[in-house]
Amino acid sequence: MHYLLFYDVVADYTERRLPLRAAHLAYAQRSVARGELMLAGALAHPVDGAVLLFRGSSPAVAEAFAAADPYVTHGLVKRWRVREWTTVVGPDAAVQLPPDDLAPAGESPAP
Repeated sequence: MHYLLFYDVVADYTERRLPLRAAHLAYAQRSVARGELMLAGALAHPVDGAVLLFRGSSPAVAEAFAAADPYVTHGLVKRWRVREWTTVVGPDAAVQLPPDDLAPAGESPAP
């Protein structure tokens, strides 16, 4: 299953993150190495949040990540939340659809 961790960040986030960036990125890389964190990054134009994609059997991994993230513990993140994301398309989708569901409208699936 996939989980999205959403961060809402403080107004001066881009400036305040600089001294914490190395610690935050090292922390994130350890989560990647464990196979938990798949993708992550700040939202752009404006930089007012971030989204992190986790894989796991429950939201606990994403929640634990947020609770100990240097950006959260040092007050750069105003609010965070985790949402389950039902992925159905793509090589890493958590739910594999039957071939009939993948055929374009009006076409039969390949034999």
